[in-house]
Amino acid sequence: MPSNIIEASWSSLEHVSQATRDYLNKPHQLLINGAWVAGLQGDTLDTCDPATGEKLASVAIGHENEVDLAVNAAATAFVGPWSALTHFERATLLSRLARLIEDHADTFTELEILDNGMPRFIAELTIKNIVEMFNYYAGAAQRIEGTTTNPPHHITAEAEALTYTIKEPVGVAGLIVPWNVPISTAVLKLAPALAAGCTVVIKPSEETPLSILLLGELTIQAGFPPGVVNIINGYGYDAGHRLAEHPLVDKISFTGSTATGRKVIAAAMGNLKKVSLELGGKSPVVIMPDADLSLVVPGIAMATFFLQGQNCMAGTRIFIHDSLHDECIQQLVAFTENLPLGHGLSPATFFGPLISKAHRDKVYSYIQKGIEEGATLVTGGQIPEGRGNFLAPTIFTDCSPEMTIVKEEIFGPVMTVQRFSTTDLDAVAAMANNTEYGLSGSVWTQNLATAHRLVARIRAGQVSINCHGAIATNIPFGGYGQSGWGREFGQEGLDAYLETKAVTARL
Repeated sequence: MPSNIIEASWSSLEHVSQATRDYLNKPHQLLINGAWVAGLQGDTLDTCDPATGEKLASVAIGHENEVDLAVNAAATAFVGPWSALTHFERATLLSRLARLIEDHADTFTELEILDNGMPRFIAELTIKNIVEMFNYYAGAAQRIEGTTTNPPHHITAEAEALTYTIKEPVGVAGLIVPWNVPISTAVLKLAPALAAGCTVVIKPSEETPLSILLLGELTIQAGFPPGVVNIINGYGYDAGHRLAEHPLVDKISFTGSTATGRKVIAAAMGNLKKVSLELGGKSPVVIMPDADLSLVVPGIAMATFFLQGQNCMAGTRIFIHDSLHDECIQQLVAFTENLPLGHGLSPATFFGPLISKAHRDKVYSYIQKGIEEGATLVTGGQIPEGRGNFLAPTIFTDCSPEMTIVKEEIFGPVMTVQRFSTTDLDAVAAMANNTEYGLSGSVWTQNLATAHRLVARIRAGQVSINCHGAIATNIPFGGYGQSGWGREFGQEGLDAYLETKAVTARL
């Protein structure tokens, strides 16, 4: 572990492109009805590089009044020129936006690294994926189709009838975006919403607004009509709450913690708006006795420590069979202690900072709790010297189901390991399912019959075999239990922004 990850003289802003520096120096306001405006109260917040603490930019803040203005603009746009566009014309705008993102890929990449702290390889993959998402949903927009009954049914004893269905946009969609993968999460909501014909109000996290504001600029350049895409920077308890409760908002899509998800549900009850929730996780990773350790070790390290563990599908509950436990832990510790830590701008970095000092301190308190409750700390657990919100990747063994670090979502680089001796798949699945969450999971074995039988027993929205968190634009993603409602990505992600109308005509 390096004693000082970033030298005191190192400045991240010296290592980015001129285009990114120019963007950071611009005013960062609220996008309402196709125009950039300052907040009515004129207040701002500073967003900083979590690796160095350097100020990146000041961002205008919106409150309830600005949310009202944005929602009214979206509601007006929904019944205005936007509603007159054909599916093909909407698809053309989405494809145009995808090309503009490609043109600005380097700036998006650097903004995600600076604002969030993610390593470069993740940021580059993220920008590639959002281009893919816009192109995918551009295609999907042209295939929004209803059905007909066949043969026609009888409406009375004397008369036949024909029934068909129409897919229509839900209306105004409020999109509440977290800080951990800001531009990706925004786009996986925005792209299907626009493809469906909805208008939107986006509330980015106050921690990471910059890339989403750049995306707003490109929606204007692409030619989306005013009011179709609105962006309100602000705090969850204020702007987020107003967006969730607003009577003119027909749909809320929220990604974040389960606790905040409950608040979103309560706020949305006023007009019984449709709600999609992608919430917390405490995903099981099951290593059977015949698993290939050459796959397991890097695979579960990535499952737990990807994005510094700040992702909802992180594999943080590891179950290792007795026959492999000691060897697996030995290799895993060696692998983890060699992960390159540093600023995300460095191509060599695998492991960057946590989003903020407050969040790092929260994760560190969980580590102390794990030690107090009797888990064995085998590596990590330290806060390195120097600037930035760094925390060493951490592995605990000798864990048990009742421990706090095993039960609660930490949202940080903390792996908990439990060992087991049975080969009874029902018993193994019972261990994996001993959680209120059900978002992701994985099974590691060379026996595909065992793999498929065990996958069928694990209650989670996404379970992988000999890999973890294998998400893609066309694969639905979401959770069971307290991991949320609904699915994102793929056709199911588009359906979340569509209503089905049945039409019956007497012949």
